[in-house]
Amino acid sequence: MCGIAGFFSPAKSRAAHEMQSIVSAMTDAIVLRGPDDAGAWVDAEGGIALGHRRLSILDLSPLGHQPMVSVDGRYVIIFNGEIYNFQDLRVELEKHGHTWRGHSDTEIMLAAFCQWGIVEATKRFNGMFAFAVWDRQDRVLHLGRDRLGEKPLYYGWVGDTFVFASELKCMRAFPGFNASVDREALTSLLRLCYIPDPLCIYQGFKKLPPAALLTLKAANDHAEPGYYWSLPQVVERGLDNPFRGSDAEALAEFESLLQKAVGMRMVADVPLGAFLSGGVDSSLIVAMMQKQSQRPVRTFTIGFHEKQYNEAGYAKDVAAHLGTEHTELYVTGEDALNVIPLLPSLYDEPFSDYSQIPTYLVCKMAREHVTVALSGDAGDELFGGYERYDMGRKLWSKISWMPPAMKKMTAGMLTAIPAGVLNAIGSKVLPKRLRHVPAGDKLHKLAEVVAAPGLETLYLNLMSHWKQPQDIVINGKDPVTAITDTASWPRVSDFTHRMMHIDMETYLPGDILTKVDRAAMGVSLEGRIPLLDKDIIEFAWRIPYHMKVRDGRGKWLMREVLYKHVPKKLIDRPKRGFGIPLEHWLRGPLREWAEDLLSEARLKREGFFHPAPIRQKWAEHLSGTRNWHFYLWDVLMFQAWHASVSRA
Repeated sequence: MCGIAGFFSPAKSRAAHEMQSIVSAMTDAIVLRGPDDAGAWVDAEGGIALGHRRLSILDLSPLGHQPMVSVDGRYVIIFNGEIYNFQDLRVELEKHGHTWRGHSDTEIMLAAFCQWGIVEATKRFNGMFAFAVWDRQDRVLHLGRDRLGEKPLYYGWVGDTFVFASELKCMRAFPGFNASVDREALTSLLRLCYIPDPLCIYQGFKKLPPAALLTLKAANDHAEPGYYWSLPQVVERGLDNPFRGSDAEALAEFESLLQKAVGMRMVADVPLGAFLSGGVDSSLIVAMMQKQSQRPVRTFTIGFHEKQYNEAGYAKDVAAHLGTEHTELYVTGEDALNVIPLLPSLYDEPFSDYSQIPTYLVCKMAREHVTVALSGDAGDELFGGYERYDMGRKLWSKISWMPPAMKKMTAGMLTAIPAGVLNAIGSKVLPKRLRHVPAGDKLHKLAEVVAAPGLETLYLNLMSHWKQPQDIVINGKDPVTAITDTASWPRVSDFTHRMMHIDMETYLPGDILTKVDRAAMGVSLEGRIPLLDKDIIEFAWRIPYHMKVRDGRGKWLMREVLYKHVPKKLIDRPKRGFGIPLEHWLRGPLREWAEDLLSEARLKREGFFHPAPIRQKWAEHLSGTRNWHFYLWDVLMFQAWHASVSRA
């Protein structure tokens, strides 16, 4: 795991020492992504500079140093990530006569490029990666990113120079950087709590999409990315050629694939462990790790003293059953609050999924003991785990027959009584176990869903915070994204499979993988995600719906495999999110901080938001009549980020 940065400007005459100084300053900005080593390579005549920060995981010797040049001298690479099938590729390449200087996967990548070319070699990589490769023979720059977007890669132009890096803070270190906020990206943040690719918070910059390759022959070559792998095609192929075996055969194949994927991700020359929440996903990963380990696996969880947010006890029980070497840390509200000032720099681009806070805390704790940690992310998207899948499916089956006028009338009836009034009534008349649920907010949310004229709008409503964010952002525009661009969707008739596909294209890379990468790399920890193995992804899309969701419960296949290793009684319980009491903190210890960022004078002065709707939600939240913490956190995270970069 590392960080990369570079620039390409053949028309600009810079001395080699100046180029090296610039690219070194860029990589110094991301030292946490690679604290173990630094390197730079420049070709002043070609106008190319490549910089690297290294977190040593495989081949800790100097033979793993980057930038790395291929044996034949043609290619120079900087690479962030891991190629998990590098040992298989090594054997295959040896048959073609390749020899080795060290034992790193980077060297295997270079040999693969020499043997098969950039595109065909990348198709063979099973891993997480973002790379830049300079072809010295053809004087061409190639950028590439892994299939699902585990590793980040930004690019854009500063004047006539093409600049690229793992994080935006590298761009800000480039001489002459002066970019404005992209209002479309800001609008997307308010809707989704993240900025979807290829958008970037800065005008003139983009994220390279997952599974994309970008090739430039000149710095002013505004080439469009091409794709070496297509999730929509995987979805279509899987649904057109479904798995036709029995339940037992499906369980056996999935367990075999998962065991292999986990085993590949346990290869490291540094201490390794796993996050363990006690839920299905992380427990299954740890079970597969322990099955292949000759010693107890290191597992980590954090707990909260507030009972409604604490799952540490469940994780402890699972760890005891599997025999792991378990570490838990109970964090206080003060611990979590202390993370908030770090978030603008940590995430580098506005990001407002507030589970970013506990994610950072568990990464920080794990890093005290290990350098690599496996996680159970992506189980929900692959095997139907989110509650919205079953809820959306059932709801749509009940309302799809309604004509638009009837939907509108029904929604009007549900919102006839203000949400705050319904919340107050519910807190008194509902059964005690449900009184904490904001009944009014839930009914008003249901009304938004009922009013949806079609599947696309229904899903967008389910995923949106601010429903009309373009009305909140001054000169805002709601951009076309993979959620709304129905022409790019695969041929999928089943509603739940549609939602799962869109989540994998958008929510997974934009939210989940961004959250994990930045939190882990912020403490120099490498996170690995076995469920994103390409063979598992392709298998999951061949599995029929009833092997994913059965009796209203998602992840059936995962559960059945897990029950072979962990008793049901330790696993079967209501699903909880990785949450913190943010709604209460905004009325308490965070109130002064938030009021400063949301003040009417400040909002007017900075000119990004219309103050009135934000101030209204802030007032309603403070009074307790409504719970707007999701909406407010979107604005607060942008405001905190903007304040941070303005001071820099």
